[in-house]
Amino acid sequence: MRQFFKECWFLARPYWKSEERWAARLLLLVIVGLNLGEVYLSVLINRWNNDFYNSLQNVDKDAFYAALVTFSYLAFTFILVAVYKTYLNQMLRIKWRRWMTSQWLSTWLHKQHYYRMQLLGNATDNPDQRISEDIEQFIALTLGLSLGLLSALVTLFSFLTILWGLSGSLEFTVMETAVSIPGYMVWVAFLYAIVGTWVTMKIGRPLINLNFNQQRYEADFRFSLVRLRENSESVAFYSGESQEHANFTHRFSSVVDNFWEIMKRQKMLNWFTSGYHQVAIIFPFVVAAPKFFAGKIQMGGLMQTASAFGHVQSALSYIIDAYGSIATWKAVVERLSGFSQNIQRSEVAAAPPAGLERTADANAIHAEKLTIRLPDGKELLNGLDLNIKQGDSLLVTGPSGRGKSTMLRALAGLWPFMEGKLSLPSAERMMFVPQKPYMPTGTLRQAIYYPAAAVEDDSQLLEIMKLCQIDHLAGRLDEVALWSHILSLGEQQRIAFARVLLDKPDFLFLDESTSALDAETETALYGLIKARLPAIALISVGHRDSLRPFHAIEKKV
Repeated sequence: MRQFFKECWFLARPYWKSEERWAARLLLLVIVGLNLGEVYLSVLINRWNNDFYNSLQNVDKDAFYAALVTFSYLAFTFILVAVYKTYLNQMLRIKWRRWMTSQWLSTWLHKQHYYRMQLLGNATDNPDQRISEDIEQFIALTLGLSLGLLSALVTLFSFLTILWGLSGSLEFTVMETAVSIPGYMVWVAFLYAIVGTWVTMKIGRPLINLNFNQQRYEADFRFSLVRLRENSESVAFYSGESQEHANFTHRFSSVVDNFWEIMKRQKMLNWFTSGYHQVAIIFPFVVAAPKFFAGKIQMGGLMQTASAFGHVQSALSYIIDAYGSIATWKAVVERLSGFSQNIQRSEVAAAPPAGLERTADANAIHAEKLTIRLPDGKELLNGLDLNIKQGDSLLVTGPSGRGKSTMLRALAGLWPFMEGKLSLPSAERMMFVPQKPYMPTGTLRQAIYYPAAAVEDDSQLLEIMKLCQIDHLAGRLDEVALWSHILSLGEQQRIAFARVLLDKPDFLFLDESTSALDAETETALYGLIKARLPAIALISVGHRDSLRPFHAIEKKV
């Protein structure tokens, strides 16, 4: 449990020490004040019970109407406090979530952790869910449970004295010995809540792991559906519907099976908690009834005693009432902590290899005795020596599976598993074009300018689109669509060349970037790069003989 709270504080602490800390702390202080005010109003309403029910018992009309007036003030104030307590709590939640999401996104994207975590084999399952859903749940549950605990403690201490004074002493005889228990209803409430809490924890403990797994299974199932949408054309060509259906069914069966386990465990918990709360309604009346029938207290005292007992018992039963939320909270904290730890582990891989030197003014890619390995340590290339200056061109050829693409990743500074010396220019001066270019969601204009911000001036863009043979898309520049599904691979590859001409990098890596184009278009696009960017350093991976005229150096691997 201590480790859990350390992890929880590790996740929460950055926000409360951030640049927003003073506004957040002030907002939290107001929320805490409203929670305490709500407890105080509950104390006043408890006292009002005495006056109201006594007026009924005494058939005192004036006292009855006076009590109604008092209640109207108390009720209005209670409603006001309750509304703004919820409103300000939601305000703090969204501010905290906005800050925390921004920080986690930045950390995940920083130093390409999203990529390197997969290379290291410690990729967190469904990072999208952890950032989009788990953070929101963590904040909501942390605030809800901590403020609930604070209210429970304040309620407990506020009503303990009231219940102590109202219950008086329980007097009875044991073997001719007189026994007196002062404030006996306080001790009954403690005993009742302690037993209930112990039983609840015994029954509900398995819910922690079950909730953890449920979130993972739900995310896996959702991700498989998204994968089909993203690769719908390939699946259609393969007629893979039956296999996809079997995959969906298998993943969803995990969701259903685990949910059944949650249902069974929750049913056991509900049996107990429902009975516990139902007994708690009548229990204080049963205990206090003898004094009422003996004439020692009036109906108002009886109702006030029952109300005070209910508040004390409810405060002591906080864990019982919140156990389902606590189980979910623990699962969410474990998921976020695991994600954070994996990012920290990938920080080691994100550090440049010992022999890598990257400088903004470097005008060449220089490799000396470079050994490139797979993540498991297996050697791909050994003793690689290269010196590629601006204006040079290199064609990397060889059979499939020999590490050509991995060599390009290493020369682009993306691959951490290497030894030797490697000198590179700054990342801003380099561009890597894979076989299947990335098409971000948004307008076509944004897709063409990616990763740079889109420019509204169309004169240069339309010229480049025509040169790259995608001018038939000029009328759709500001259309928002899922372009990776709408455009053919050939059109996407031509868009990638348009990006090159717009970005004008000094060093360009092309990894079979014309595989979907005919030889004539491929020749035209390579010629365009050579003509428009004569000083560019060009490094290509390819199998076609048509690429050789555009490269002065060829290296087989």
